Amino acid sequence: MLVSGTGSILQALMDACAAPSFGARIVAVGADREGTGGVARAAAAGIPTFVRRLADSPDRFAWDKALTADCAAFEPDLVILAGYLKLVGSDFLAGFGGRIVNTHPALLPSFPGIHSVRDALAHGVKVTGCSVILTDPGIDSGPILAQAAVAVRDDDDEDTLHERIKVAERTLVVDTVGRMVRDGWSVDGRKVRIGS
Repeated sequence: MLVSGTGSILQALMDACAAPSFGARIVAVGADREGTGGVARAAAAGIPTFVRRLADSPDRFAWDKALTADCAAFEPDLVILAGYLKLVGSDFLAGFGGRIVNTHPALLPSFPGIHSVRDALAHGVKVTGCSVILTDPGIDSGPILAQAAVAVRDDDDEDTLHERIKVAERTLVVDTVGRMVRDGWSVDGRKVRIGS
């Protein structure tokens, strides 16, 4: 798992992985900066961690190559970008293509990008939500694995709406990842099927 923040999605997956019936385990947690709550959570649980800062590489290509090597060393079946705020590059996509799961706080393809909750509110939508996707070279443009709707309340601001989306997102990620590892998945163009 790659994280940039507090690690609430990571914690939800760590909790799920504690049950043998879930069918998965987290082999490592990486971050794009020092001092993240996600890395602290993983370290406290005895999960190997690493930090790969963009600033420590001569350019984005070298960083992407190093990040790819960091992750490949743990031989993951899936790479989960859990609130990870860096765009992975061509080496990473080539190394883990079709196996990189990302989350987004909107019902894609609506409101891609970093300000999706603000954009949804500004647009006046009555329903937004979250999406779990397979990562591709675009910005939040990969095939959709799963989505969950969240109603927008008249008194919502960006913070209150985003908090409710995060609750739905944690549940959706855990459910989707669990189904993927237990039942497998296939991709046909933009359509993803989990299970047979």
